[in-house]
Amino acid sequence: MNIASKNIVATASLLVLATVSAVSAVADSQSNKNNWRNLAGAGAAVAGYGLLNHNSTATVIGAAGAGYSAYRYEQERKSQAAKSRARAYYHRHHRRHHS
Repeated sequence: MNIASKNIVATASLLVLATVSAVSAVADSQSNKNNWRNLAGAGAAVAGYGLLNHNSTATVIGAAGAGYSAYRYEQERKSQAAKSRARAYYHRHHRRHHS
């Protein structure tokens, strides 16, 4: 594979990650969390491809995508847990005071 086609693969991978990221912003929290997890795996796969084929562009883009996606996954997970705690708190206290 020549350099031009490797760069095309790397650019296409970046565009796919960006598109899926934009779509995930519209979905619900669990779906967002799953999408970020899947994107982290896809980014890692692109980075692995870059390492195996000595394509530094794909490696850097894939590693950056994987890192950012893993970060966003953790943010979604924490947000989901906070919402769950708030919901549980509301139901515990609402039931006590209005019985």
